[in-house]
Amino acid sequence: MKTTIGINGVCGRMGLRIVQLAHEDKDLVIGAALDSPRHPQLGQDIGDMAGLGKLGVPVSAELPIDIRLDVLIDFSTPEGTMSILPQCVGRRIPLVVATTGHTPEQCREIEAAAHETALLYAPNMSLAVNVLMKLVAQAAAALHHRGFDVEILERHHRFKKDSPSGTALYFARIIQEVMGQVHIRHGREGLVGERPANEIGIHAIRVGDNVGEHTTIFSTLGETLELTHRAHSRDCYARGALQAAKFLADRPPGRYTMDDVLGL
Repeated sequence: MKTTIGINGVCGRMGLRIVQLAHEDKDLVIGAALDSPRHPQLGQDIGDMAGLGKLGVPVSAELPIDIRLDVLIDFSTPEGTMSILPQCVGRRIPLVVATTGHTPEQCREIEAAAHETALLYAPNMSLAVNVLMKLVAQAAAALHHRGFDVEILERHHRFKKDSPSGTALYFARIIQEVMGQVHIRHGREGLVGERPANEIGIHAIRVGDNVGEHTTIFSTLGETLELTHRAHSRDCYARGALQAAKFLADRPPGRYTMDDVLGL
Protein backbone atom coordinates (compact mmCIF):
# COMPACT_ATOMS: atom_id res chain seq x y z
CA MET A 1 0.00 0.00 0.00
CA LYS A 2 1.28 3.45 -0.88
CA THR A 3 2.16 6.08 1.72
CA THR A 4 0.43 9.44 1.26
CA ILE A 5 2.67 12.33 2.25
CA GLY A 6 2.24 16.06 2.69
CA ILE A 7 5.05 18.57 2.30
CA ASN A 8 5.23 21.83 4.25
CA GLY A 9 7.53 24.44 2.72
CA VAL A 10 6.89 22.88 -0.67
CA CYS A 11 7.82 25.95 -2.72
CA GLY A 12 11.38 26.06 -1.42
CA ARG A 13 14.37 24.35 -2.99
CA MET A 14 14.14 21.33 -0.69
CA GLY A 15 10.37 21.13 -0.94
CA LEU A 16 10.39 21.01 -4.74
CA ARG A 17 13.13 18.39 -4.77
CA ILE A 18 11.14 16.24 -2.35
CA VAL A 19 8.18 16.53 -4.74
CA GLN A 20 10.33 15.32 -7.65
CA LEU A 21 11.84 12.40 -5.75
CA ALA A 22 8.52 11.39 -4.20
CA HIS A 23 6.92 11.38 -7.64
CA GLU A 24 9.59 8.89 -8.79
CA ASP A 25 8.96 6.61 -5.80
CA LYS A 26 6.34 3.92 -6.52
CA ASP A 27 5.59 3.63 -2.79
CA LEU A 28 4.65 7.29 -2.29
CA VAL A 29 1.76 9.57 -3.19
CA ILE A 30 1.78 13.34 -2.68
CA GLY A 31 -1.47 14.29 -0.99
CA ALA A 32 -0.87 17.87 0.12
CA ALA A 33 1.47 20.73 -0.73
CA LEU A 34 1.69 23.49 1.88
CA ASP A 35 3.43 26.84 2.15
CA SER A 36 3.04 30.31 3.63
CA PRO A 37 -0.31 32.06 3.10
CA ARG A 38 1.71 34.97 1.66
CA HIS A 39 3.54 32.88 -0.92
CA PRO A 40 2.97 34.19 -4.49
CA GLN A 41 2.63 30.66 -5.91
CA LEU A 42 -0.29 29.75 -3.68
CA GLY A 43 -2.92 27.85 -5.68
CA GLN A 44 -0.55 26.64 -8.40
CA ASP A 45 -0.25 22.94 -9.16
CA ILE A 46 2.84 21.55 -7.46
CA GLY A 47 3.53 19.24 -10.41
CA ASP A 48 3.79 22.18 -12.77
CA MET A 49 6.11 23.98 -10.36
CA ALA A 50 8.38 20.94 -10.07
CA GLY A 51 8.49 20.39 -13.84
CA LEU A 52 6.46 17.17 -13.71
CA GLY A 53 3.21 18.27 -15.31
CA LYS A 54 -0.03 18.59 -13.41
CA LEU A 55 -0.40 16.34 -10.35
CA GLY A 56 -3.74 17.74 -9.19
CA VAL A 57 -2.22 19.01 -5.93
CA PRO A 58 -2.38 22.80 -5.51
CA VAL A 59 -0.19 24.73 -3.10
CA SER A 60 -2.28 25.57 -0.05
CA ALA A 61 -1.75 27.54 3.15
CA GLU A 62 -3.71 25.02 5.24
CA LEU A 63 -4.14 21.28 5.18
CA PRO A 64 -7.44 20.56 3.40
CA ILE A 65 -9.94 18.94 5.74
CA ASP A 66 -10.83 16.23 3.24
CA ILE A 67 -7.22 15.09 2.67
CA ARG A 68 -5.96 12.11 4.67
CA LEU A 69 -2.19 11.98 5.11
CA ASP A 70 -0.08 9.14 6.46
CA VAL A 71 2.75 11.53 7.31
CA LEU A 72 3.80 15.15 6.75
CA ILE A 73 7.34 16.38 6.06
CA ASP A 74 8.16 19.88 7.29
CA PHE A 75 11.05 21.49 5.40
CA SER A 76 10.05 25.13 5.88
CA THR A 77 10.93 27.83 8.42
CA PRO A 78 10.51 27.91 12.21
CA GLU A 79 7.30 29.90 11.68
CA GLY A 80 6.15 27.36 9.10
CA THR A 81 6.70 24.51 11.55
CA MET A 82 4.67 26.22 14.25
CA SER A 83 1.89 26.91 11.76
CA ILE A 84 1.45 23.27 10.74
CA LEU A 85 2.15 21.71 14.15
CA PRO A 86 -1.35 22.23 15.65
CA GLN A 87 -2.96 20.68 12.55
CA CYS A 88 -0.78 17.59 12.82
CA VAL A 89 -1.44 17.27 16.54
CA GLY A 90 -5.19 17.79 16.15
CA ARG A 91 -5.48 15.24 13.33
CA ARG A 92 -2.83 12.84 14.71
CA ILE A 93 -0.73 13.09 11.55
CA PRO A 94 2.84 11.77 12.00
CA LEU A 95 5.29 14.63 11.48
CA VAL A 96 8.89 14.70 10.23
CA VAL A 97 10.44 18.04 11.23
CA ALA A 98 13.49 18.73 9.06
CA THR A 99 13.47 22.50 9.67
CA THR A 100 16.18 24.05 11.85
CA GLY A 101 16.60 27.38 13.64
CA HIS A 102 13.75 27.00 16.18
CA THR A 103 13.87 28.91 19.44
CA PRO A 104 14.13 26.89 22.69
CA GLU A 105 10.44 27.59 23.36
CA GLN A 106 9.49 26.37 19.89
CA CYS A 107 11.62 23.25 20.38
CA ARG A 108 9.74 22.44 23.58
CA GLU A 109 6.39 22.86 21.84
CA ILE A 110 7.49 20.60 18.97
CA GLU A 111 8.75 17.94 21.39
CA ALA A 112 5.43 18.06 23.27
CA ALA A 113 3.62 17.03 20.08
CA ALA A 114 5.08 13.54 20.51
CA HIS A 115 2.48 12.93 23.22
CA GLU A 116 -0.25 13.12 20.58
CA THR A 117 1.31 11.88 17.34
CA ALA A 118 4.46 10.25 15.98
CA LEU A 119 7.25 12.84 15.75
CA LEU A 120 10.67 12.64 14.15
CA TYR A 121 12.64 15.82 14.82
CA ALA A 122 16.19 15.85 13.51
CA PRO A 123 18.80 18.55 12.86
CA ASN A 124 19.85 16.80 9.64
CA MET A 125 18.07 14.35 7.34
CA SER A 126 21.19 12.93 5.68
CA LEU A 127 21.67 9.26 6.51
CA ALA A 128 25.48 9.62 6.41
CA VAL A 129 25.45 12.69 8.68
CA ASN A 130 23.52 10.71 11.28
CA VAL A 131 26.10 7.93 11.10
CA LEU A 132 28.79 10.61 11.49
CA MET A 133 27.10 11.81 14.68
CA LYS A 134 27.68 8.36 16.17
CA LEU A 135 31.33 8.41 15.08
CA VAL A 136 31.85 11.87 16.58
CA ALA A 137 30.40 10.67 19.90
CA GLN A 138 32.73 7.65 19.86
CA ALA A 139 35.76 9.84 19.08
CA ALA A 140 34.83 12.29 21.84
CA ALA A 141 34.56 9.45 24.36
CA ALA A 142 37.90 7.94 23.33
CA LEU A 143 39.77 11.28 23.41
CA HIS A 144 38.19 12.70 26.57
CA HIS A 145 40.79 13.81 29.18
CA ARG A 146 43.60 13.34 26.65
CA GLY A 147 44.32 16.99 25.89
CA PHE A 148 42.34 17.38 22.66
CA ASP A 149 40.83 20.68 21.50
CA VAL A 150 37.61 20.51 19.49
CA GLU A 151 36.49 22.82 16.70
CA ILE A 152 33.57 22.53 14.27
CA LEU A 153 33.64 23.98 10.77
CA GLU A 154 30.51 24.20 8.62
CA ARG A 155 29.97 25.51 5.08
CA HIS A 156 26.66 26.31 3.39
CA HIS A 157 25.28 28.31 0.50
CA ARG A 158 24.90 32.08 0.64
CA PHE A 159 21.10 31.83 0.97
CA LYS A 160 21.06 29.92 4.29
CA LYS A 161 19.29 32.03 6.90
CA ASP A 162 20.45 30.50 10.20
CA SER A 163 24.04 30.42 11.42
CA PRO A 164 25.64 28.27 12.61
CA SER A 165 23.74 25.38 11.16
CA GLY A 166 21.50 23.27 13.35
CA THR A 167 23.70 20.30 12.52
CA ALA A 168 26.86 22.07 13.73
CA LEU A 169 25.13 22.96 16.99
CA TYR A 170 24.02 19.35 17.38
CA PHE A 171 27.58 18.10 16.89
CA ALA A 172 28.67 20.56 19.60
CA ARG A 173 25.96 19.27 21.93
CA ILE A 174 27.07 15.67 21.39
CA ILE A 175 30.67 16.59 22.25
CA GLN A 176 29.68 18.66 25.28
CA GLU A 177 27.70 15.77 26.72
CA VAL A 178 30.73 13.48 26.42
CA MET A 179 33.70 15.80 27.05
CA GLY A 180 32.10 18.48 29.22
CA GLN A 181 33.10 21.74 27.50
CA VAL A 182 30.99 24.55 28.92
CA HIS A 183 31.56 27.30 26.35
CA ILE A 184 30.69 27.62 22.67
CA ARG A 185 32.74 30.26 20.83
CA HIS A 186 31.41 31.47 17.49
CA GLY A 187 34.54 32.52 15.63
CA ARG A 188 37.42 34.59 17.05
CA GLU A 189 38.60 38.15 16.57
CA GLY A 190 41.22 40.31 18.24
CA LEU A 191 43.48 39.48 21.18
CA VAL A 192 41.41 36.70 22.70
CA GLY A 193 44.33 35.04 24.47
CA GLU A 194 45.29 31.39 24.49
CA ARG A 195 42.60 28.91 23.65
CA PRO A 196 40.98 27.55 26.83
CA ALA A 197 40.38 23.82 27.08
CA ASN A 198 36.72 24.13 28.08
CA GLU A 199 35.36 25.58 24.83
CA ILE A 200 34.25 24.36 21.42
CA GLY A 201 34.83 26.73 18.52
CA ILE A 202 32.22 26.83 15.76
CA HIS A 203 32.96 28.56 12.46
CA ALA A 204 30.28 29.17 9.82
CA ILE A 205 31.18 29.79 6.18
CA ARG A 206 28.59 31.01 3.66
CA VAL A 207 29.72 30.67 0.04
CA GLY A 208 28.06 30.26 -3.36
CA ASP A 209 25.82 27.22 -3.73
CA ASN A 210 27.50 24.88 -1.21
CA VAL A 211 24.77 22.49 -0.08
CA GLY A 212 26.48 21.53 3.15
CA GLU A 213 29.78 20.44 4.70
CA HIS A 214 30.52 19.68 8.35
CA THR A 215 33.91 18.91 9.85
CA THR A 216 34.58 18.11 13.50
CA ILE A 217 38.24 18.57 14.41
CA PHE A 218 39.90 16.84 17.37
CA SER A 219 43.44 18.17 17.73
CA THR A 220 46.23 17.98 20.28
CA LEU A 221 50.00 18.59 20.31
CA GLY A 222 51.39 16.46 17.50
CA GLU A 223 48.26 15.11 15.78
CA THR A 224 44.80 15.93 14.42
CA LEU A 225 41.71 13.87 13.65
CA GLU A 226 39.05 15.31 11.32
CA LEU A 227 35.65 13.74 10.73
CA THR A 228 33.92 15.23 7.68
CA HIS A 229 30.69 14.91 5.74
CA ARG A 230 30.21 16.61 2.37
CA ALA A 231 26.86 16.75 0.64
CA HIS A 232 27.19 16.54 -3.14
CA SER A 233 23.60 17.65 -3.69
CA ARG A 234 20.43 18.35 -1.73
CA ASP A 235 19.22 14.90 -2.68
CA CYS A 236 20.86 13.37 0.40
CA TYR A 237 18.61 15.50 2.63
CA ALA A 238 15.51 14.95 0.51
CA ARG A 239 15.99 11.17 0.26
CA GLY A 240 16.67 10.96 3.98
CA ALA A 241 13.46 12.86 4.72
CA LEU A 242 11.47 10.50 2.49
CA GLN A 243 12.97 7.47 4.22
CA ALA A 244 12.10 9.02 7.57
CA ALA A 245 8.53 9.61 6.36
CA LYS A 246 8.14 5.98 5.28
CA PHE A 247 9.45 4.83 8.65
CA LEU A 248 7.18 7.15 10.64
CA ALA A 249 3.94 6.67 8.71
CA ASP A 250 2.53 3.75 10.73
CA ARG A 251 4.11 4.50 14.10
CA PRO A 252 2.18 5.20 17.31
CA PRO A 253 2.59 8.54 19.10
CA GLY A 254 6.11 9.04 20.40
CA ARG A 255 9.48 10.66 19.79
CA TYR A 256 11.59 9.09 17.05
CA THR A 257 15.02 9.90 15.61
CA MET A 258 17.09 9.16 12.54
CA ASP A 259 18.82 6.51 14.64
CA ASP A 260 15.51 4.63 14.58
CA VAL A 261 15.31 4.99 10.79
CA LEU A 262 18.86 3.64 10.44
CA GLY A 263 18.49 0.96 13.11
CA LEU A 264 21.42 2.36 15.11
